[in-house]
Amino acid sequence: MNEGEQTGLATMRDCWITGGATFDLAPAAWKAIAGGASPDEQERRLLAIAAQALGVALRPAAPKTLKRRPPLPGLALPLLPERLRPLLRAALKQAADARRKTRVVTLVASRGFVLHPMDWMPSSDQNSPDVYAPWIDWQASVDGERHTPQEKLTAENWDEFYPAARRIALADMRRREPAAARMLIEAKASGEPAEVRLALIELMRFGLNAEDAPFLKNLATDRSGKVQDLAGRLLARLGEHGHSSEGGAEDPAVELAVFIGEGKSGFIRRRTTYTPAKLKSPAQEKRRAELFETCNLVDLARRFGITEPEFIGAWQFGADNNADILIARMVAASGSDAAVTHMADMLVTEGGKPALFVLHLVPRLDSRRKRALVRLILKQANYLSAINLAEGIDAGWLEWDDLSNGSVLPALRSAVAGNDEAVRRGADDILATIGYLATATTAAKLIDEVVAAGMPPAAPSLSVLRLNAALAEHQSRTDT
Repeated sequence: MNEGEQTGLATMRDCWITGGATFDLAPAAWKAIAGGASPDEQERRLLAIAAQALGVALRPAAPKTLKRRPPLPGLALPLLPERLRPLLRAALKQAADARRKTRVVTLVASRGFVLHPMDWMPSSDQNSPDVYAPWIDWQASVDGERHTPQEKLTAENWDEFYPAARRIALADMRRREPAAARMLIEAKASGEPAEVRLALIELMRFGLNAEDAPFLKNLATDRSGKVQDLAGRLLARLGEHGHSSEGGAEDPAVELAVFIGEGKSGFIRRRTTYTPAKLKSPAQEKRRAELFETCNLVDLARRFGITEPEFIGAWQFGADNNADILIARMVAASGSDAAVTHMADMLVTEGGKPALFVLHLVPRLDSRRKRALVRLILKQANYLSAINLAEGIDAGWLEWDDLSNGSVLPALRSAVAGNDEAVRRGADDILATIGYLATATTAAKLIDEVVAAGMPPAAPSLSVLRLNAALAEHQSRTDT
């Protein structure tokens, strides 16, 4: 429709508003359609034509920069049943941040379903369940022409894989065929941008073994400092000492050792202990934190002439909370598998507040140790809120005995029945976390417990628990 026709249409519209007839104002083509009828019918026909023109001809044209995408790819799991979507939306709405929303998504995936794209779409991060990789790549695609092949990832079809699908394929390959995956990363990583290269090297943590050391040592000359640091930490997990200024004044282990005091304890069996030195200024505290982040555990332990497990066993947890956190993060980043498991087992056995430092080790722990940590936290009423910090824990395994044998149920009943709003908010977070961890039977029982204690049955705090229980109910109906 040209400008003259648009002006004529506006004139006709004004005439209708004032109650007049518009036949004489209509374009010739419109008169040919409306002519031959009564005056009232002419106006009705012109009005119908005008409505069609406004609804179709005057719609704005799509911008030339708009690109056509292929249809959203299907996923390996079925969509969540329609009747459960309201429960899902309630759980997502109650989730305060992306981390908690991802927990809801992971819970649903653990029960064999994926979400409707109108309810949730994954972001570009690496925290979503692997089943959503095609959607992540679909969002990242530009031309929409490339499709992830179904065959095994190789050097020849490397470019046919989108980043998320490639990452999942490489991680799976590192678990099954670590040498083949390493050679593929070695062949292709150098041609990728720094951030992509860093993500590829990070996958070496799966199935890390001594055969990976030569490749990781070659990365000491990588053009990215972040890649160099990551390779150094992975080498440290293998027990390699690799700092270029080892033993010199610039060696971070030498400087960090100054912030650590060496002592003795015990009257009969004397043993060496290590405690954080008293700091004199915020500048020293900042520098100590930087050194803990830079230094590898194996280098620090050797500075004192001992092994990693010996250093961990001699560290006096509880003397300085900040230093304890830094030690735990150092162990998680660069400690050997033996050092990580030794620290986790030692602190879980000790219990109390020191056990909470194991939360920093969770990404390096096996499923059994992760669950042992969760069970321990549930038994310690003083530190119950720490359960909300646990990451990377499996969904849907926590049994009712794990709750009833600890202090969590009395604490939740007390919080629900009380008038302290801060305590109630803390209980809401704990209920959401347990809703993710619990089996369906446990979720249903916990709902009954807190409702009996005074919480409204439709309270938003119970949304994850309700979704958890409903997922199992749907599965049982499907099975029958």
